[in-house]
Amino acid sequence: MKKLFFLLLSLVGVQTFAQFKSKEPFAHTFSIVARDPVTGEIAVGVQSHWFSVGTSVSWAEAGVGAVATQSFTNKSFGIRGLKLLKEGKTAQQALDILLSDDPGIDVRQVAIVDNKGNVAVHTGKGCVQFAGDIKGEQYSVQSNMMLTDKVPTAMSKAFEASKGKPLAQRVMSALNAAQAVGGDIRGKQSAAILVVPAKSNNEPWNERTVDLRVDDAQEPLLELERLLKVHEAYQFMNEGDLAVEKNDMPKAMSLYGAAMKMFPDNLEMQYWTAVTLANNKEVSKALPMFKKIFSQNTDWKEMTKRLPAVKLLTVTDEEMKLILAQ
Repeated sequence: MKKLFFLLLSLVGVQTFAQFKSKEPFAHTFSIVARDPVTGEIAVGVQSHWFSVGTSVSWAEAGVGAVATQSFTNKSFGIRGLKLLKEGKTAQQALDILLSDDPGIDVRQVAIVDNKGNVAVHTGKGCVQFAGDIKGEQYSVQSNMMLTDKVPTAMSKAFEASKGKPLAQRVMSALNAAQAVGGDIRGKQSAAILVVPAKSNNEPWNERTVDLRVDDAQEPLLELERLLKVHEAYQFMNEGDLAVEKNDMPKAMSLYGAAMKMFPDNLEMQYWTAVTLANNKEVSKALPMFKKIFSQNTDWKEMTKRLPAVKLLTVTDEEMKLILAQ
């Protein structure tokens, strides 16, 4: 770490470095901000050789926009940038205001996308090479302290080649492409993806479509991709639950089936699917599932005994005996 500090001293100057190293996070990295032109969803994705990069670099708000603030990170740019967008400023106007009185402008790297798809990006002349950015249609990719100068181009190509896929998957493709051409010269440690809806319903506690972080791992992108797959599977389960509430069992079972196909060894997905079948008078279909689950973990049988009391399992006494006999 000391060697890295001395390197920075020579690159950005003793006075500049001393001014920023003590009070601002040190997140050299590659990232992407983007808006889906079809759904209107907005995203930011990032990876770095720095602990918990997602808590410093990535900021987004439903119906407003997204900000990536990196290199010598100014966290306030996230909150202040989103506030400016909310006030009606474009991405470029917001960025200009943020940088207008910033004494660390030369060591900043910042990208913003607003809810209309306007994009603005700044790479300071004091950012550690290789540093650069590319603006595309409703997205921007940016990186600094990279092993090679190929990262922005690789990210841009991967993002554009994935048109038609869900935004989170497109962001994941861009991050993987960056790593494939070398990524951060220091290696890998943490990564994050944040996706927010096109519009706000004034429910900020419920307005993050995807919010995943890997704070410390040898292969953060592999773990982030695994978590994204788990997230997508549980989304199928959630949508299946909603279908049950609307008494649309064919749709519910289709969604549950899609989730279990993604994670065939996940006992909880299988369990609640079996419970749903039993509650909908299809106990005969549920019994083989309960048998398989109970054979692998008897705690699920104990759980089953507790469900009728809270009306999560609404079967007859005879049906309950059949289930517990599995």
